[in-house]
Amino acid sequence: MTKTSFIYFFLFSFFTFASLISAYSQRFGYVDTDFIKSQMPEYNEAQAEINKISLQWQEEIQNKYKEIESLYNKLKAEEVLLTREMKDDRLSYIKKKENEVKEYHNKVFGYEGLLFLKRKELVKPLQDKIFKASAKVAKDNRLQMIFDKSGDLIMIYTDPIYDFTENVLEELGIGQKEEQSN
Repeated sequence: MTKTSFIYFFLFSFFTFASLISAYSQRFGYVDTDFIKSQMPEYNEAQAEINKISLQWQEEIQNKYKEIESLYNKLKAEEVLLTREMKDDRLSYIKKKENEVKEYHNKVFGYEGLLFLKRKELVKPLQDKIFKASAKVAKDNRLQMIFDKSGDLIMIYTDPIYDFTENVLEELGIGQKEEQSN
């Protein structure tokens, strides 16, 4: 083994060993944000408002589709009495109405539509509050990372001593209320 290859081998071994030691010294924790949100009255109120608005919009769109169906039925009933030009005009009008309803549906329920914006308006401040409390809990417990077990992260095994959900609830002032009520 040459002196240069020995130095490369030594440096590689040193950095591998150093990275292993630093990995072992890192501390991780996890929280269940779905559970935390379910314990937040303001989140439940926001969800109720979002559901109410969503149902109103769905009902409005359904009524517009019923109106279009009524126009189709009326056209079918009067079809034998209409000239080809009159029938085409009505069909064109009905198609225009259908397109308007589809556009409105996309405006409300589509990507970054009105429902998305309303959810963002109502829920984002609450999520920020949870993230801020999680960051404080992480700093207080000297954690390098906190995972959300209710997200896409799959946890095969979790040791309850690393579950900091209760700490975040306490930081939000929610856990203390429950203890007082017991």
